[in-house]
Amino acid sequence: MTRTIFFDMDGTIADLYGVENWLKYLFVSDSLPYEIAKPLIRLSALARILHRLQDEGYRVGIISWLSKNSTPEYDEKVTEAKKNWLKTHLPSVKFDEINIVPYGTAKEKFAKTEKDILFDDEEKNRQNWTGEAFGVENILEILKGLN
Repeated sequence: MTRTIFFDMDGTIADLYGVENWLKYLFVSDSLPYEIAKPLIRLSALARILHRLQDEGYRVGIISWLSKNSTPEYDEKVTEAKKNWLKTHLPSVKFDEINIVPYGTAKEKFAKTEKDILFDDEEKNRQNWTGEAFGVENILEILKGLN
């Protein structure tokens, strides 16, 4: 059975909330915070671990919410910004799936098996996940322990 490792972006691997005035940007439908968010973990180390895990048969995916108050046009800009962020910061990782979904979408509906893994800063998403779910602490160490 193939397991998928899913990552949330905002607050998990991308520091959206660390961008100065991030919420003001979102209120005026400006995607800049999604574009300039700094990484929250060492992405070169993450990429190396993900390559090894993919070589061992794991799948890797993203499940990330769009902005809470949004329009279809802003959703497109945010989706593009998030995908570009991944291409810029994790260019060598070939994601098996990237799900940029409306705010509040139940992330557990993307799980393929009860053994899938989710890394997410949102406690409710971790509680509702059907497989293993972890917060943002020790992401690299947890991944290194997978085999």
